Amino acid sequence: MKFAVLVFPGSNCDIDCYKAVENVLGEPVDYVWHTATDLSAYDCIIVPGGFSYGDYLRCGAISRFAPVMNEVAKAAEEGKFVLGICNGFQILTEAGLLPGALRRNMSMKFACRDTVLKVENNATPFTRDYEAGEEIVIPIAHGEGNYYCDEETLEELRANNQIAFRYKSNPNGSVDDIAGITNKAGNVLGMMPHPERAVNEILGTVDGQKMFTSIIKAWREQHDAANVR
Repeated sequence: MKFAVLVFPGSNCDIDCYKAVENVLGEPVDYVWHTATDLSAYDCIIVPGGFSYGDYLRCGAISRFAPVMNEVAKAAEEGKFVLGICNGFQILTEAGLLPGALRRNMSMKFACRDTVLKVENNATPFTRDYEAGEEIVIPIAHGEGNYYCDEETLEELRANNQIAFRYKSNPNGSVDDIAGITNKAGNVLGMMPHPERAVNEILGTVDGQKMFTSIIKAWREQHDAANVR
């Protein structure tokens, strides 16, 4: 399995994501610049956190128009796995790959600390190694992590089981305590907390490891089934 970690001007969690894949999974991983126009070699695309294009205009609003995002949309349509973390989540909503939007934290302050998440859906390619209802410790680091959607969209998210994670103690005012959601197909996940910063004991928590092991297991099962056919 081969991973791509996208890099925009202002990305600052790209190295963390790269190291998480390299150290937890030992799988091939490349940095891919925002001007790239071909992601066909990759099975999973990670859109990392940071301040892409300096967060000018609105978080993710400029990155949404980067050439590589056309390829991310194509990969998502093909059923490849796409993981957007923090600013990556913001970019995916701006690009229309996930519903809703991220607004300023209710406190109007940057929040940077460990948070407890509840695993709401463990049937996605990103969460299958977790137990349903499991509580995990994953750090946050954001100023605009307040997830918002209208009531109709929220009902759709609930009905389609698209809410992957909720905060146990909401740090930013997100509607329905939402910390992460998937698209309807389940192959695109966006979340504000940083699982790549929770993969080593020295970091204080290893609860993010299961996200990466989940991805590779899902990919192997997908390809084993394809080979049987």
